[in-house]
Amino acid sequence: MNRTSHRLALIPGAAVLVLALAACGGGDAGSDGGSDGGSGASGTVAVDGSSTVEPMSKAAAELLSEENPDVRVNVGAAGTGGGFEVFCAGQTDISDASRPIEEDEVAACEEGGVEYTELQVATDALTVAVHPDLDVDCLTTDQLVDLMGPKATATNWNEIDPSFPDQEISFFFPGTDSGTYDYMAADVVADESEVLRTDVESSEDDNVLVQGVGGTEGAVGFFGYTYYEENQDTLKALQIDSGSGCVEPSAETAQAGDYTPLARPLFIYVSNSSYADNAATKEYVDYYIENLETIADAAKFIPLSEELYGETQSALEGLSS
Repeated sequence: MNRTSHRLALIPGAAVLVLALAACGGGDAGSDGGSDGGSGASGTVAVDGSSTVEPMSKAAAELLSEENPDVRVNVGAAGTGGGFEVFCAGQTDISDASRPIEEDEVAACEEGGVEYTELQVATDALTVAVHPDLDVDCLTTDQLVDLMGPKATATNWNEIDPSFPDQEISFFFPGTDSGTYDYMAADVVADESEVLRTDVESSEDDNVLVQGVGGTEGAVGFFGYTYYEENQDTLKALQIDSGSGCVEPSAETAQAGDYTPLARPLFIYVSNSSYADNAATKEYVDYYIENLETIADAAKFIPLSEELYGETQSALEGLSS
């Protein structure tokens, strides 16, 4: 199932109507609503990058299309690393990212003459999920390393903890171009090699990972919280103990800073020159940030706290000046 169509089925009330009208080309139905309606901007915006952020950027595009169907936004999902590769080559206007830009990518953008502005758009509770019948409820961060790290050799759950069931483990991980993979390797497992074990099934499509975990006894995988939230009937989210007890992934624990170290920021990176020279890019980014909480809620993401939203607004004001 297409990620966006899956999410739209979950959006209540008016938001569903807005998105349905946009998908059907019904832009005139809402042309008198919204803060940016009737601006006259037109053109195409190219977005690529994180598969985690992709549904949010698509929701922003489809909501905007109801107010201004002349702005056409194409959103890809090459992964955070793949997105930065084309962004720093000047081939896209915006790069979705589920981690901050890395030093080699900064250098590539400098070489390509691409100046950019980082805008945080949501908070994520990176979720470690297992098959719902597995009798495991919580992992310590050390056990995560034993399970997923580059030196991990466990192939049965009782090798992680003798109290865990005698059940073979199947692994479903994001591909190495994924910012979700990078975050797990560098910030959670925190091995200096910044890689994970390799005897796994991998995919850049989070839906493939969800289906693999939900359909395989003993399976484990990880992806953005929204993918778990959409599929709670076929998955079980593990609580994580980083030293202060087991904490479940949720909007509340992520925003409060209790879900460590798996709570993470999600970003869009905007080409400064595209924002200045392409009216469609400016229209899309301004709409995205001005309506950020609505878009996050519609796409089943965790909205920013008031403080973080203020920082994103300030960054956008700097881009506009």
